[in-house]
Amino acid sequence: MSRIAIFPGSFDPFTNGHLDIVQRGMALFDQVIVAIGTNSSKQRYLPIEQMQEFIAGLFEDEPRVSVRTFKGLTAEFARETGARFLLRGLRNSPDFEYEKPIAYGNQHVYPGLETVFLLTSATLGAVSSTIIRDIHRFGGNVDAFVPFPMPARAE
Repeated sequence: MSRIAIFPGSFDPFTNGHLDIVQRGMALFDQVIVAIGTNSSKQRYLPIEQMQEFIAGLFEDEPRVSVRTFKGLTAEFARETGARFLLRGLRNSPDFEYEKPIAYGNQHVYPGLETVFLLTSATLGAVSSTIIRDIHRFGGNVDAFVPFPMPARAE
């Protein structure tokens, strides 16, 4: 049986920290699905289709990584894809406190679904997608934080 992991998130934008988690996850899993979810409580900064294209381009030479979009519960998407693992990155202890009840909820929805936490690499842990969006929104250079050229400033 293949070890399939879902790496879920809004990825708005996908950062070097996210890239690091996927690359390190490939050492643990046979397949990693980068799953771009629709978060009903957030308005996207970059279009989901554009982000899917950018991320897919990063992994075009890596057949074990795919990029998909989904709506609804992450655990249900995992069940639909046959994934038994969720891959999550942690930058700090508040991230863990946020992620822990979500992991419990996912296990309730899909018994046997395991969440695997990887600590973000020390050099990448200080920056979040929110910070990157704010820098970009106000005209700052975010090239050091994202693995692809950001499009012209989104409105």
